[in-house]
Amino acid sequence: MIAGYKPLPGVPDEFATEKGVPRRHWMRFLEALNELSGPEIERRLADCDQYLRDSGVSYRAWGDDAESMGSPEREWPLSHIPLVIPEGEWQEIAAGVAQRAELLEAVLADIYGPGRLIAEGALPPAVVTGSSEFLRPLHGVKPPGGRYLQLYAADVGRGPDGRWWVLGDRTQAPSGAGYALENRVALSRAFPELYRRMNVERLAPFFQSLRAGLAALAERADPRICLLSPGTLSETYFEHAYLARYLGLLLVEGADLTMRHNQIHVRTVAGLKRADVLLRRIDSNFADPLELNSASELGVPGLIEAVRAGSVVVANALGSGVLEAPALMGFIPGLARRVLGEDLLLPNIATWWCGQERERREVLDGLDDMAIGGAFGQALPGFDTHGPILGASLDGEARERLARLMEERGADFVGQEIVKLSTTPVLDNGRLAPRPFVMRVFATATASGWRIMQGGFVRISDQVDARAVSMRKGVLSADVWILADKPVEQTSLLPTGKNIRIRRIMGNLPSRAADNMFWLGRYVERTEATLRIVRALAAQLVESDGGREKVGRELQCLAQMLVAWGALPAEKKPPVPSAALALAALESEADYGSALRLARSARRAASVIRERLSGDTWSLVGDLEACLVEEMPAASTEAEVFERARNALRVVAALSGLTHENMNRVAGWRFLEIGRRIERGVNTCRFARQLSADDSPFGELDVLLELSDSQITYRQRYLAGLALEPVRDIVILDPGNPRSVAFQVERLVEHLDELPPLHDDGMPEAPRRIVANLAGDIGSIEAAALDHATLLRYEQNLLSLSDAVGARYFLQGPHAARGGKIMGLA
Repeated sequence: MIAGYKPLPGVPDEFATEKGVPRRHWMRFLEALNELSGPEIERRLADCDQYLRDSGVSYRAWGDDAESMGSPEREWPLSHIPLVIPEGEWQEIAAGVAQRAELLEAVLADIYGPGRLIAEGALPPAVVTGSSEFLRPLHGVKPPGGRYLQLYAADVGRGPDGRWWVLGDRTQAPSGAGYALENRVALSRAFPELYRRMNVERLAPFFQSLRAGLAALAERADPRICLLSPGTLSETYFEHAYLARYLGLLLVEGADLTMRHNQIHVRTVAGLKRADVLLRRIDSNFADPLELNSASELGVPGLIEAVRAGSVVVANALGSGVLEAPALMGFIPGLARRVLGEDLLLPNIATWWCGQERERREVLDGLDDMAIGGAFGQALPGFDTHGPILGASLDGEARERLARLMEERGADFVGQEIVKLSTTPVLDNGRLAPRPFVMRVFATATASGWRIMQGGFVRISDQVDARAVSMRKGVLSADVWILADKPVEQTSLLPTGKNIRIRRIMGNLPSRAADNMFWLGRYVERTEATLRIVRALAAQLVESDGGREKVGRELQCLAQMLVAWGALPAEKKPPVPSAALALAALESEADYGSALRLARSARRAASVIRERLSGDTWSLVGDLEACLVEEMPAASTEAEVFERARNALRVVAALSGLTHENMNRVAGWRFLEIGRRIERGVNTCRFARQLSADDSPFGELDVLLELSDSQITYRQRYLAGLALEPVRDIVILDPGNPRSVAFQVERLVEHLDELPPLHDDGMPEAPRRIVANLAGDIGSIEAAALDHATLLRYEQNLLSLSDAVGARYFLQGPHAARGGKIMGLA
C-alpha cells in the first residue's frame, strides 16, 4: 500500500518524511491496518461506501458540471484514509483556534458596539463598511444571550515552515460539523477494532457542549431551539437535517416562522408556538426581508425587531459574517496584540488589503508571488473568475487592467501570499498518494470558555494550491483522528442525569413538516395505485396473448384509467393496451402520473423531512425510485413489465410495514397515515366507478377485486362466484377490509380525533365535521344503493377533506393563528 510513496517536492507531508519514511503516529495506523488482508480491507471499504449511500449522505453541487450530469445532488466522496494527528500537536492547534475565536468575539462586539477599534485607527472603516455582511440595522443592538459567536470554525493548513496557518475564518454559519460526524461514523463502522486501538478522541463531547450552549442562551428553562435552514436546495441540506436529528433541534425554514408581538413563533399544527433560539444556516442578509434584502424568501419578516426586543437568540448573531472578509485578515495579528495583549498562536496567511497605498504597491510589485482575490469574498472585480487568481498567470494586458482597477477601487482587492500546503495520503488505485488538503476546526462557546471539536472536517484537493477547496467534483472529504496517549472514554449525546423529566410526547409538529408527511403518504399511495393498475394490465395482457387478437373491455378500461390519472399522455384515439403502454406508465419522464414521477415526488417530500425519518425509511423511499428509474428495453414483454411492477410493489409494502410497525404514534405519523387513507379512499372510489357499473362483466369485477387486493377475501366469503353487490360491499362498505373506503374513513376519524384542536372550545373543526358526515353516510347505506353518483360523492367528500386538512393544519401566511383556550365554569 505504501510502496513507492513519494512526497511532493518542497511540500510538507503529514504522512512521511522527505525520504518517504512514514512518521511515527502513522506507523501505528499502518501496523494495525496491515493485520487485515487486502480483500478484507476492500470489503470493509465497500461497506463504508454502502453505508454512506444507504444513509443518503449527499451534497448539492450547483454550477460545476451539475447540469450536464443531471441532478445536482452528489454522493458523499469520503477518502478512506483519515488524517492522523498526535495529541500533542493537536493541543497547539486547539489553543490557537480557541484564542482566535475569543479575539473575533471581541472584535464583533466592538464593531457593533462602541467602535473603538475604528475610532483609534486600529481598523480602517472601509474594511468593515465595505462588506455586505456589515448590517447597519444591528449596530448598537446587543444580541440576546450576550454572545455574538456560538459556533466558530477556522480553515487551517500546514505551511512550508512546518507550522499550522489559518487560511480563513468561518463566522457566518460554519458548515461541515455534521459531515465530520458522518465521516467518523462511516470509518469507525468499517474499522471498529482499528478505531479503538488507536485511542481516537470522540466527537460527541463537542456536540454536547454545542447543544448545552444553545440552551443556556435562552430565557426559558425548557427552550424551543430551532435550526433555521434555507431549505432543500441548499448545498448542505443533508447536514442541516442530520444535525437537527442528532442534536434534537427543530428543523425549520423561514416560511415556518412568523413574528407576532416582537416574538418569533413556529407555525405548528396546534397553532403558533414560541421559538427561543435559532441556530441559523442562512446568510445574515437574507434573514429579514423587511430590514435587509427585500428580495429574500428565506428569512423571517420582523426577525431583527424580535432580536432588538431580546425575545429570540440567533446563533451566530446576525451580521457576524463581516469577519469572514479576506480584507480583515491582514489586520488580525495587530488586533490580537491590541485586544488580547498577545501574539497569535496560529498565524494567518499573509494578507495585504489594497485599500491602502503602501500595501497596494507591495501587491503590484510582488504580483508574481501573490494570489489576488476580492476583499470581501466576492468574485474578483473585473475578471471572469469565482475565486482568487495567481498573479504569475496574468499576461501583460491583464496586469495593466488589474493595476488600473486597483487604482480606481483598491479597497475591493486583497493580495495574499501563495503557500503550498502540506499533503495527506489518499488511496489511489490501491496505493497511497499525497494530496493537498485544508482542515476545518470547529469551536463552540461554553460557560467556561471555548470547546474545540476533537477532530475536524478535511477537504482534499487534486490542485497544488488548495487554499480554497469547496465540495466540487474531484474533491474528497476525510475524517480527522486525534490520537490520545491512553484509552478514550466512550461518550454519548444522550443525557445521563437522574432528574430528567419523563415525557411521552414529541412536541408540536411544524406545519411544513405535517404538510410534507401528508403528501409523502399520498404520493406513496398514489404510486402504489398506479403500480397496481400496471400490474393488472400486464397480467391481463399475458392471459389474452398480449391483446393482439382482441382487446377485452377490462383491458381497455385499465388503459383509459392510466390516461385519466396522467400516467400516459391523452390522445385523440383510445389507447391500445400493450406491453409498451404499460411500460410507459411505469417509467415515463414526461407524464406527471407515471409511477416514476410519483416515486420522485414521494422522495422529494421525504427529503424535506429527513430528520423525521429513520435511515431505513429514507433508504426504502430511495429504493422505490431506483427500481423504476432503470430503463427497460422498449421491446420488453408483458411478463417483464409485470415483474417490474411487482418488485416495486414489494418495496411499497416494505415501506408500509416499516412505517406501521416502527414509527412512533406522534402527529407526524398521523399525517402520514391521513394522507395515505385519503388517497387510498379516493383511488378505491375511482376503481369502483370504472369497474363496478351496473352492466360491468365478471372480468371487470375480478379486476376491481385485484386492484383492491380483495380477491382471496371475496372467494373465501362467497362460493357462488362474482356478483355486483357483494363486490361493491367488500370494496366500499366492509369496515374489516383494510382496502375498503369504509376502513379508510374509520381510520381518518381516529387520527383526526387525536390531533390537537386550535381552540379549546369543544367545537369540531372542519376536517372532523366532514369525516363525521362521511362516516355516517357510509355506515348507513347498503350495497344495493351504491351507484356511480354515490361513489363520486364519496370521492369528492374525501378530496374536500384533504383541502380542509390543508387549510386547518398547514398554517402558512395569513392562515397562521395562535392556539386559544375558552375559560369558564362548567
